[in-house]
Amino acid sequence: MILKGRVISKGYVEAELLVSKKPFSFLGGVDKEGNVIDKESDIYGESLKGKIFAFPYGKGSTVGSYVIYDLAKRGILKGIINKECEPIVATGAILGGIPLIDRIDIDKLESGKRIVLDAYKGLVKL
Repeated sequence: MILKGRVISKGYVEAELLVSKKPFSFLGGVDKEGNVIDKESDIYGESLKGKIFAFPYGKGSTVGSYVIYDLAKRGILKGIINKECEPIVATGAILGGIPLIDRIDIDKLESGKRIVLDAYKGLVKL
C-alpha cells in the first residue's frame, strides 16, 4: 500500500515504524537516548532510536524543535509522519534534516513494520 501526503522536510529513509495515536511533546516526552519518558503517552517506554515516528501532531513548547534537531544530529530519529504537522515539529525536522510528511492517515500505520518514507515524492510505502 502507498499513502500520499504533503512534503514538509525532504529526504528518503527506510526504517522500522513507531506509531503513537496521541499528540506528542518532544520536550519532556523523550530523553536524550530517544526513549519515550512521557508516562501519559501510549508508547511510554518505547525507543525512537533508528525509527520513523508517526503521530497525529506535536504539542508543547517551542524547545521541542531543538529536541528534534538534537535527536536527528545524534542519528536517533530517522523520519516523521504526521496527520497534521505544526510549526514546532516542522522546524525541528527541517533544521535536523529529518524527512517529514504530513496529511497521512496514521490509523493505517502499524508499529514494528518496516516502511519507506519518500519525502521527495510525499509517499509512505507500506
